[in-house]
Amino acid sequence: MKRAKSVDEYIKTSDNWRAELKQLREILKGTELTEEVKWGAPCYTYEGKNVIGVAAFKSYLGLWLHQGALLKDDKKALINAQEGVTKALRQWRMHSASEIKPAIIKRYVKEAIQLVKDGKSIGPAKKKPVAVPPELQKALQKNKAAAQEFESLTPGRQREYADYVSEAKRKETKQSRIAKVMPMIKTGIGLHDKYRC
Repeated sequence: MKRAKSVDEYIKTSDNWRAELKQLREILKGTELTEEVKWGAPCYTYEGKNVIGVAAFKSYLGLWLHQGALLKDDKKALINAQEGVTKALRQWRMHSASEIKPAIIKRYVKEAIQLVKDGKSIGPAKKKPVAVPPELQKALQKNKAAAQEFESLTPGRQREYADYVSEAKRKETKQSRIAKVMPMIKTGIGLHDKYRC
């Protein structure tokens, strides 16, 4: 599914779950949340903080509670879809319209809003410093302009380049990869920028 620019567009272009998306939208609009679109899908915020996202897939309709790990979850509705990866985010998957329980959803949303009001959240894990392979370090030391641009890149983009070079097994492959990425680094773009929306 393409990234929608509005919630109406998201619902209209959704291949599945249109009626259920409309029902969830009405439930969420009946709360203190503000409706927005983030990452091409409906997202509901409170005072600028992400509280809940909505997405439709082939086999299920999902609610993403951004601080779901802090919720009581007495109905055992929430799962961690990426164990070991996500700390705070929890999903609520519904496989049929009958699983949409407005009163329960509103209760979870109310608790999630209270977390924002109380300033409670689980922040992202601290990232390890970028381990730049020696071959790339040497090439950057020889090219001051590229080194300066590399330092101005986000840690994620620096990590993309470092991983790309270090994942090569052979010395020749590492050198050819360095030759490929040095012009990209000099222009200040990330290795995978052409794939980003």
